[in-house]
Amino acid sequence: MFDAVLFDCDGVLVDSEPITNGVLREMLNEAGWALDPAECERIFIGKAVRDERARIERETGRPLTEDWMRAFYERRNQRLQAELQVIPGALEAVAHLHGRVDGRIACASGADKAKVVMQLQQVGMAPYFGERIFSGHDLPRSKPAPDVYLAAAAHLGVDPRRCLVIEDTGTGAQAGLAAGATVWGYCPHGHGRAFEGLPVHRVFHRMDHLLAFWPVA
Repeated sequence: MFDAVLFDCDGVLVDSEPITNGVLREMLNEAGWALDPAECERIFIGKAVRDERARIERETGRPLTEDWMRAFYERRNQRLQAELQVIPGALEAVAHLHGRVDGRIACASGADKAKVVMQLQQVGMAPYFGERIFSGHDLPRSKPAPDVYLAAAAHLGVDPRRCLVIEDTGTGAQAGLAAGATVWGYCPHGHGRAFEGLPVHRVFHRMDHLLAFWPVA
């Protein structure tokens, strides 16, 4: 069906977004920006914190400093190490697809690479991805720009048009589509409203559905 599979990380492989978003909301509240959980998710999920620098500085009345970002990363990582869970069925799906495409899988995330590596190690997926882990932080542009997916495809030596991208946010789906890949949207709850208006080829609700869509030969 495809020559390679490129996975987003947060919300696709690991259930990290409620943890990360919770820490971010706590720290923004402490800095003077009163956000409720739903609003914080709407603004930040699928993006790097720095992507909203101007809004953070406007709402808090403070500069977004490197010291603040380091404190955020430290608190976030402590919570992730204590609470992170794998997305149900994701480990089995990764192992299955790794075999089906002869190891041509990669993780292409908008998060910082150290976080992605830590999370994949924590849930037992790191051996399947090896060095094929890419972060938008290391590229000129992060999602919704296609850079991270283009970098992953280039590393694998695969035409992006022959890649399947698995995403859970509209921002990430835009990145995969801009790269020229086929995008499938993972939506464990609801009806995939995050992908409305985007030419996402398929929306699925459980990771084990990937095994049915891509059966053993």
